[in-house]
Amino acid sequence: MSSDSAAVDSEIVVLDNGVPTAARVYDVMLNGKDNYAIDRQVAEASLSVMPELKEIALHNRAILHRVVRHLAAEQGITQFLDLGSGLPTVRNTHEVAQEANPDAKVVYVDIDPIVLAHGRALLQDNENTRVVTADLRKPEEVLSHPDVQEMIDFSKPVCVMLCGILHHLADDEDPKGIVQALREAVVPGSYFFITNFTRLSDSPESEELEKVLLSQLGTGRVRTPAELEEFFEDLEILAPGIVPLPLWRPDEIVTDATTIGVRFMTGGVGRKN
Repeated sequence: MSSDSAAVDSEIVVLDNGVPTAARVYDVMLNGKDNYAIDRQVAEASLSVMPELKEIALHNRAILHRVVRHLAAEQGITQFLDLGSGLPTVRNTHEVAQEANPDAKVVYVDIDPIVLAHGRALLQDNENTRVVTADLRKPEEVLSHPDVQEMIDFSKPVCVMLCGILHHLADDEDPKGIVQALREAVVPGSYFFITNFTRLSDSPESEELEKVLLSQLGTGRVRTPAELEEFFEDLEILAPGIVPLPLWRPDEIVTDATTIGVRFMTGGVGRKN
């Protein structure tokens, strides 16, 4: 996750478009328009290694919809903390959650200030949603942010969302410690939704993609299934477990489960008891 230089003063956001960010590269993968040439350059370099990345980005978006819908509609979760949320796109977290429960509250958190700029325009009439510029690598600052404190009642269950963001953190940035700090901050009955790029033993492309992330974005880590499972430590993992994204409670039968496009990203949902 690369940090843009930004000054936020009421309605003013100054952006440095010479530095790529994960949020805008993801926007490229989703065929969005809120990105710069440098972001498209990173996306193209990544796609040259693994052309399936656009398909994988769509799978990541689709599992987000299924998880949020399940937790809001069936588990009664009314608070969502979406960390590393990226730019607003089709069917955002608040739209899915508030469709199930109009009173559901959502806080989007991203290091890229352009997310804040777009979020203001999108959410100005939605009193149950906030957008925050903060660094996931400093969870205590995220949790203590005034907008987070105003919107999220930490005495009640929360869904903490880490959807496609932890693979932008290197091991020395202690992603497991970040998840632990977040886990300690929420009450029993809370949920964690995590997805991550997955190293495949039969796919040299997964190792090559990690090199691209490091060289283009400055940080990145493709993890083994066992390493991803460590993020769910002390959580009760919901069925069907930690699985390739399209296999988590799919709306339709998955017929191509052996392809890289399906297997390269893995995720799941865990409950704090």
